[in-house]
Amino acid sequence: MIFYIGLLKIYIRKICMFEERTYRGKVRAGDLTPFAVVVKETDLFILADRDLSALVREVVIAHRYQLEGYISRYPIFLTSLVPVGIVPGAPETVTRMAAAADAAGVGPMAAVAGTFSELVGEALLKESSQAIVENGGDIFIKSDVERTVALYAGSSPLSGKVGIRLMPEDTPVGVCTSSGRVGPSLSLGRAHAACIIAKSAALADAAATAVGNAVKRPDDIEAGLAVAQGIKGVLGAVVIMEDRLGAWGKVELVKL
Repeated sequence: MIFYIGLLKIYIRKICMFEERTYRGKVRAGDLTPFAVVVKETDLFILADRDLSALVREVVIAHRYQLEGYISRYPIFLTSLVPVGIVPGAPETVTRMAAAADAAGVGPMAAVAGTFSELVGEALLKESSQAIVENGGDIFIKSDVERTVALYAGSSPLSGKVGIRLMPEDTPVGVCTSSGRVGPSLSLGRAHAACIIAKSAALADAAATAVGNAVKRPDDIEAGLAVAQGIKGVLGAVVIMEDRLGAWGKVELVKL
């Protein structure tokens, strides 16, 4: 079964977002029930045993409230491009984002989409045996069967031509992608796609930003993969730049 992920990271505050997420129409997972939940800028596409929209909405609202409240008191958490310390007793949403950002050496908002995918996914697993939560291309997956994630890399000729096979025993897992070519998210690099696999979706999101930042030309792919290797908790990485691809770690690539 194949499902597609895009590259848009969802920020609590941002200037723009994709009007349509056409890749969602290509998802194929007939054993699960698809549904979407949108709360302000948080736009989730979910696959679970049944429609659990009410639960997801409740979880998203609670964690957005935590994050927005913290940002109102400490705006540096929103704007910093490097890790920042957090106050004692900070809410769970903030704590997870900060920890992921610290591990990857990036700003905490680089982990926001993956963190929300992870928090929602964990909540779903209390009511559903499986859960796939996609938040603008940053996903949390717990599956009882084999899944394939098809990588979308914008104008690269490799876009949609290669996927990552995930076995059920390797889940739950986070698969998150950053791009310097697609979507409004901030990237200091020019990679068409920097995809990270990690047990934590929050970490995968932050690490994808760090790896993407390191890739400004095709010859930088190896350097980007070296960044991934240096981040504790990262299981694997795939970098696509123009017509070139590099991979490292626990990654099973498949031709689509």
